[in-house]
Amino acid sequence: MSNFPIKRIVVHCTATREGQDVDASTIRGWHLKQGWSDIGYHYVVRLNGQIEKGRHDTAVGSHVKGWNKHSIAIVYVGGLDKDGKPKDTRTPAQKKGLKEIISRIRALHNNPPVMGHRDLSPDKDGDGVVEKHEWLKECPCFDMPAWFNQGMPI
Repeated sequence: MSNFPIKRIVVHCTATREGQDVDASTIRGWHLKQGWSDIGYHYVVRLNGQIEKGRHDTAVGSHVKGWNKHSIAIVYVGGLDKDGKPKDTRTPAQKKGLKEIISRIRALHNNPPVMGHRDLSPDKDGDGVVEKHEWLKECPCFDMPAWFNQGMPI
C-alpha cells in the first residue's frame, strides 16, 4: 500500500522500438542518468508479459509532471514501430500483464480510474476534452480509456 491515496493509475510506454525488450533495471539506469532518485514507474510490463517491480508503491512516482503524487505508474515496453514512429506495439502477453497489474492495483486502492499519459495533457482550448492536437506526447500510443472500458481485451 502507498503512503498517499491513489487517485489514478497512469499507463505509459517506454518509447522503445517494437521487439526491443528492456527490463526495469535498464529503465532505472536511464532515469538515474537523468538525475532522478529511482525509476519513475512503479511497474514494468515486459514483452513476454512479465511484470517487474519498479519504484516502491509507497514512493511518489516520477512519470507525469503535476500528476505524480496520487498515482501509480505502469509502463509497457514498446510504443514505437521499427522506424521510431508511435504505435501500439503491445503483445498479447503484455495486454494480459497490463490487465493483471491494473486489476490488482484497482482492487487494492478503491478502483481508481485508469488513463494513459497523453490523457493528462492540458486541455488547451478549454472545451473539457483533451484531444489529439493537445497531447504533449502520444504515450502510451493507444487509447487507454477505450481499452479499459472494453474490459481490457487480450
